[in-house]
Amino acid sequence: MSENLDDLYRDIIMEHYKYPRGKKRLEDPDVTSEGKNPVCGDEIEMKLKVNQNRIEDISIDCLGCAISVASGSMLVDAIRGKSITEVRRIASAIKAILKGEKPDEDLELGDLEALEGVKKFPVRIKCALLSWTTLIEGLKNWENGKKNEVITTE
Repeated sequence: MSENLDDLYRDIIMEHYKYPRGKKRLEDPDVTSEGKNPVCGDEIEMKLKVNQNRIEDISIDCLGCAISVASGSMLVDAIRGKSITEVRRIASAIKAILKGEKPDEDLELGDLEALEGVKKFPVRIKCALLSWTTLIEGLKNWENGKKNEVITTE
């Protein structure tokens, strides 16, 4: 990555960190999940409203480092209004770029591409993945009839 691209990505991450999306109260959610990364102390609580297999609304309360908060904020922008199938594709793409792999080329990631810079800092990859792991585990629990579950990543 060029230095200008690094600066751009850093600006996107700092924008999402300073002004996180989805930090609001969501009444009567269909999915509630919590994620914790005990290694670095990041914590997230996520609530989703699902309507006809689409993410109708989302709330995220994330406490942690800039990468963790920014990733959660970007997640909000990326998944609201998307089908659960689309959400899973996006989450897979994020995991791929953080592992240094190529994501699905047909997928437009927008600001999420800023997370690619995190792969240079392996200790921060779990920070960037926490919100995505919490999302996918929460959806799995919801599909299995469980509304509230605590997910701990290590």
